[in-house]
Amino acid sequence: MVPRRMASELAASLRSFPAVAVIGPRQSGKTTLVRSLFPRFTYLSLERPDIRAQAEEDPNRFLTANRGDLILDEVQRVPQLFSYLQVLIDETIPRRSFVLTGSENFLLSQSISQSLSGRVRIFRLLPFSYGELAVLPTRPEDLDSLLFTGMYPPIYDRSAEPSVWYQSYTETYLERDVRNIKNIASLSLFQRFLTLCAGRIGQLVNLSALAIEAGISHNTAREWLSVLEASYIIHTLKPYHVNYGKRVVKQPKLYFVDTGLVCSLLGIQSADQLRSHYLRGSLFENFVISEYAKHRLNGGVVPRGFFWRDSHGHEIDLLIEEPAPFAVEIKSGETVTAEYFKGLQYWLSLTGASPERSYVIYGGAENQDRKYGRVVAYRNIDEWLAQL
Repeated sequence: MVPRRMASELAASLRSFPAVAVIGPRQSGKTTLVRSLFPRFTYLSLERPDIRAQAEEDPNRFLTANRGDLILDEVQRVPQLFSYLQVLIDETIPRRSFVLTGSENFLLSQSISQSLSGRVRIFRLLPFSYGELAVLPTRPEDLDSLLFTGMYPPIYDRSAEPSVWYQSYTETYLERDVRNIKNIASLSLFQRFLTLCAGRIGQLVNLSALAIEAGISHNTAREWLSVLEASYIIHTLKPYHVNYGKRVVKQPKLYFVDTGLVCSLLGIQSADQLRSHYLRGSLFENFVISEYAKHRLNGGVVPRGFFWRDSHGHEIDLLIEEPAPFAVEIKSGETVTAEYFKGLQYWLSLTGASPERSYVIYGGAENQDRKYGRVVAYRNIDEWLAQL
């Protein structure tokens, strides 16, 4: 088993809270993590029809009959459990501990906020980070293989072929999770929408253009994007709110949680094919931004990442607010050029920020110190994040 960075913070939280929730995309390793971390807890999977039927028929008896500390896996499948959990947590002495897992952010967050506020700490587990993969001899050796393979645990745990595994994952997601969240009449139309989103990674969200190309209404496009976010397929990066006297872009930018899934949706069949693909730079940008999000989430902290772009096209790919922003440009090339610093140079002149808080993350092999910031090789991204 690959050690997960979240483990220590998750275990410590259960000493302060009666319940913790681990939510995230399917197959990100939630069940493996909590079962290994809490081996003495009774494990109950609400994916199993017989167990789910017991919970639905008599939630109170289900929780009281299963004594001791519990892991309730895929708990969003029986949302009525949350109200009974609240009473059980408040009234039971000695205190019982509960670990909840789920794959649907919207349903879980809504239920937790209504029933378990102040009683549960929420963690979001994404697929492996690049640093977590370091213990594996099968970690991809080059950037294109890394972007193509992605980070989902089954690909490494079971030596699954990425193109085959992601195709199956997409089909399972459409058949199960999408219909659990929202009853979408045409799954084929939704899959087309999903593929169109994959072709727009790193771009501003344009609902009108997406709707027209997918053949759906503007409101439907908005709803479907929410479904993709709720099930941890995509995430968005919001624009930085400080404009420094300039007109700034207000739409968020679109990214996927995992680059391997994007490659599958785009029909990319191998790492060799990716090397000359027009979206290679966007995929690398997606990788870096996802690594930042994983770093923060694994520590139980909400990411504070943004992008900045003004009406004249000046842009910073990632601004990390900690609290003064770190400015990060993301370039997939292996050779550092003056062009890599164009955005940073403008940012520094506009804000008066220090070059010590400016970085270029690139696809090359060596770290460098330059006038307008520090250059960090993608292989060193884990060490870089740890220093922020």
